[in-house]
Amino acid sequence: MGLKFELLLVALIVITSAVTMTMKLSEHNQQHPPQTKELEFTDTTFTEVTTQKRIGVSFATHGVRSNGVLKAEKVRYYNDTIKELLADYGTYIGRMIYLDGNVELHQNEGFEYYTEHAHYDKGSEVLYVTSPFTAYRGKDVMHGTTMRYNSRTKEAYATVVDAVLHTAETNRTNETNETKE
Repeated sequence: MGLKFELLLVALIVITSAVTMTMKLSEHNQQHPPQTKELEFTDTTFTEVTTQKRIGVSFATHGVRSNGVLKAEKVRYYNDTIKELLADYGTYIGRMIYLDGNVELHQNEGFEYYTEHAHYDKGSEVLYVTSPFTAYRGKDVMHGTTMRYNSRTKEAYATVVDAVLHTAETNRTNETNETKE
């Protein structure tokens, strides 16, 4: 009797093992694509260089790279022509940086630009402002709808511009008026 019971137990164990190894217990893996996160970081500085020079420096408080796209929070970028480019969120795709939320461009000389959405081409060093912006330089104020700013040549092309620019009066104009009287 003992031998038949042991054979029955062995047969049940073999059947149970075979069933559990061939059976899918859930469909969870089929509903979600496989995780493709390549990199995740916190409070990190990235420096882009060539064999000749430093191209640019980026800092972010948090970021994730997935499928070749880097998404970062609290982005700060600078290079030889830009003192500081700030945004709440940045997406790096190739040589483009797409910036969203409180975007600011600060230069060593010239205007400082403020907007909500822009993208920067690191290759051509051109900032494309794609939402209404405000720019300040001392007492000068400029508002516009969109803008293309070349940080290398310091040239800006804007649409629907409303500006107040202050110019200094010269003494030469006053001297000319006094001699005519």
